[in-house]
Amino acid sequence: MKKTYILLSAFLFSGLVSGQQILDPLLKAKALNLAGKPGESVKILTEAIDKQKDGRLLLERAETYLSGGKYSEAIADYNSVNLLKRQSGEYGLAKAYALKGDAATSVYHLEMNMKSPFRKSEKEILLDPAFRKIENQPEWRRFWKGEWYSLTEKSISEIEYYTSQGRVDDAASILTGLKRNYPDEEAVKYGESLINISAGKYAEAVKTLSDLLASSPDNEKYLRLLATAQSGSSNAAGASLTYSKMLDLEIADADLYIQRAECYRKTGETEKAISDIEKYLSLYPEDRVALSMAGKLNFLSGDNIAALRYFSENLRIHPNDPACYVDRANSYFSSKSWNWAIKDYSMALDLEPGNPEVWLNKGISLLNSGKKDDACHDFRKAFNLGNKRATDYLSRHCIR
Repeated sequence: MKKTYILLSAFLFSGLVSGQQILDPLLKAKALNLAGKPGESVKILTEAIDKQKDGRLLLERAETYLSGGKYSEAIADYNSVNLLKRQSGEYGLAKAYALKGDAATSVYHLEMNMKSPFRKSEKEILLDPAFRKIENQPEWRRFWKGEWYSLTEKSISEIEYYTSQGRVDDAASILTGLKRNYPDEEAVKYGESLINISAGKYAEAVKTLSDLLASSPDNEKYLRLLATAQSGSSNAAGASLTYSKMLDLEIADADLYIQRAECYRKTGETEKAISDIEKYLSLYPEDRVALSMAGKLNFLSGDNIAALRYFSENLRIHPNDPACYVDRANSYFSSKSWNWAIKDYSMALDLEPGNPEVWLNKGISLLNSGKKDDACHDFRKAFNLGNKRATDYLSRHCIR
């Protein structure tokens, strides 16, 4: 397994050797493709490929072509990737031919992928929609009669499934057998880390993953788990360093900026958090979570005008989301703009009338704007919905 990841790293991070950065064009291209702009995505990738013929850029352009139904162009790029690194484009070729309905050629390339360092897991293949067109073909059925995965690999897949479902005991039962037969395998230690994280044993997971990363420092799967374990153990500073490591490795996942921003927020590094959120929003300007986070971070930094701008933009894009109204209302509330807060809290309650915290805050806003009777109505609603803080307001202002 270690050899596989070394080979993967040699290919995936070859761009670092020449000192050229490819992360930005990859992220921009992914965002544009998701936004339904494949032409612009291809343009950015082509410009980047002209400067540096990196395998990841070619793979991303091939995926963009594939999603747009341009199978010939995608196949050409996957073949180019194979020339850069032998067998690295085989899985893409298998997908392309499957989408063309050519089961025999698709399975041929899938078998080539299974014999390569870039082999996909059983779960990845079975869940890939690209193969739906050929899954009833005899070639596809014959492929799955082969013994492509070891007992350890199959067991780890089961552990991944069980932990994703919160079935820790079932996962632990499988791990017991693995540890008995393969105590020193990396895969077994990875499975143990998954179980420890699911069970809330974050310190144990951090130790195991740190040991694994000592010999495989660029392993993305281990790094992601380590960041999760560090966050779970309230080590936001450590998690932010792990997310930075992944970004330094040019892992093209914009969510890493969101995750690191949350760590920076927890460590009080607000300006760094804002910078990460702005980077994410430059790629996904309409993302509800990111806009909300940007508003809250700007409020924390003392820039309420910027906060309101983000909250208002979020409302413009998501006018039927009560959380967006609550965000802006809370900002007005904190700046004692009571009438504006009342309006937004009212809109939030129209959409979600069962929120006790909003009823309480609206009541406080009404009280401060001189509308005591209306405030008492809201305090009672908050109390009836389970907000215990409303008791104090009721006793002080509403019991005659």
